[in-house]
Amino acid sequence: MSERRARSASDDRRGQGDTDGPGQAKDPASPGGRNHTGAARKSLWRRALTPPSAPPPRHTPPREAPPAPEPTEVVSVVQSALYRDGVRVSTPASLAETFRELREQPDGMAWIGLARPTAAELHSLAAEFDLHPLAVEDAMEAHQRPKLERYGETLFVVLSAARYLDAAEEVDFGELHVFVGPDFVITVRHGAAPDLSAVRRRMEGSPELLRLGPEAVLYAILDSVVDGYVPVVSGVQNDIDEIETEVFRGDPAVSRRIYELSREMVEFQRATRPLVGMLHSLMAGFAKYRTDEELQRYLRDVADHVTHTSERVDGFRQALTDILTVNATLVTQQQNAEMRALAEAGFEQNEEIKKISSWAAILFAPTLVGTIYGMNFENMPELGWRFGYPFAIGLMGVVCASLYVIFKRRDWL
Repeated sequence: MSERRARSASDDRRGQGDTDGPGQAKDPASPGGRNHTGAARKSLWRRALTPPSAPPPRHTPPREAPPAPEPTEVVSVVQSALYRDGVRVSTPASLAETFRELREQPDGMAWIGLARPTAAELHSLAAEFDLHPLAVEDAMEAHQRPKLERYGETLFVVLSAARYLDAAEEVDFGELHVFVGPDFVITVRHGAAPDLSAVRRRMEGSPELLRLGPEAVLYAILDSVVDGYVPVVSGVQNDIDEIETEVFRGDPAVSRRIYELSREMVEFQRATRPLVGMLHSLMAGFAKYRTDEELQRYLRDVADHVTHTSERVDGFRQALTDILTVNATLVTQQQNAEMRALAEAGFEQNEEIKKISSWAAILFAPTLVGTIYGMNFENMPELGWRFGYPFAIGLMGVVCASLYVIFKRRDWL
C-alpha cells in the first residue's frame, strides 16, 4: 500500500491524463492489505497491458463526426467514489483523480463502476492496480461463464445477472465482472442488469457493513445478483403455468413458446449452477483469511439462496421437457383423430357412391332395353310378335331384380 501511495509525480501526471469519468468504491479480495511488487514488476505489467501505440484520449472526437451528432451514449465510468471507515469521503470526477486521491488516503477504499468500458480505460485501471492481463482480456471481451479466479491478492469474479421483462415475457441476461483488491473494487458491467447504483446506496446506508472493506462490497454485489433471480423465477413460474393451460387448450403456437423458454432456462442454468461452487469456494477463502464472522454468515445466506434458485431452475427445465413431451403426444393424438375423421368421411362417401352406382346400374337395364326397341326399325324380329311387349317388360324386370339381388348381397344397397 505504501509503495503505491509514494509513486512518483510522473506516474501521477500520467494517471491524470487517463480517461475522465466518475469512479466507484473498492472491494477487498483478502483480509490483509495489498503489498505491491515494486517498480520492476509494475513496469512489466504496464508493458504487457499497454498497446504498441499510446491509446487516444477518451474524449477525442470520433473519426467520422456527423454534421448533426445524436445524443452521446452513457459514459463508461458510471460512478467513482472513495470511502474511509464506511463513509464516502470523495467523489472524483475522473479516473486520474481517483488514482491520485487513493494514493493520498492511506486507509481509503476506491469503488469504481464502469459500463462497457473502452480498452484505454481498462488498461489504465490494470496499470494502476496490477490487474492480470488475462482478467483484463476477459473483461474486455465479455461473454464469459460465471467463475472465480485469484490473481495474487486480487479476486476476479464473473457473474451473470438476470431480469424478467414483463412486457415481452422473457428473461434478459447481463454480465458483470468484478475486480476485488485489498483497497479497491472495480465493477465492469455488460448489460442492463444488475442495478449497482442500488447496491451502492444500500452499502452507503450501512456504514458498519461498508467499513468491513472490499469483501463487504463483493458480498453486496453477489447478494444483489442473487436477489435479482427471485422475480425471474416468479415470472418463469407464471409462464410455465400459462403454457400448461395453452397445451391442453390446443394452442398451435405453444410449441414455439416452450422452445424459447427452454432456451432461456438453459442460459439461466448456466448462470446459477456455477455460482453455487463459486460461493462455496469464496466462503472457504473467507474462513481461511479469517474474514469477519458476520460477513461469513451473510455469504452463507447468499449461498443458500443460490442453491435454492439453482434447484428451481433445474425443476423448470425438467418441467418444460415434460410439457414438450405431453404437447407432442397431444398433437399426435389430435392428428390421429383428424386422420380417423377423414378416413371415416371417405368411407361414408364410398358407401354413398356405391349406392348411387348400384341404383344407376339397375335403372340402366330397362333404359337399355327401351332404347333398343325404341329405334323403330322395320326389320326388327320382335316388332310383329304378339308377346313382344310383355317379353320386353319382363326382361326389364328380371334384369333389374337380378342386379338388385347382386348388389344387396355385396352390401352396396
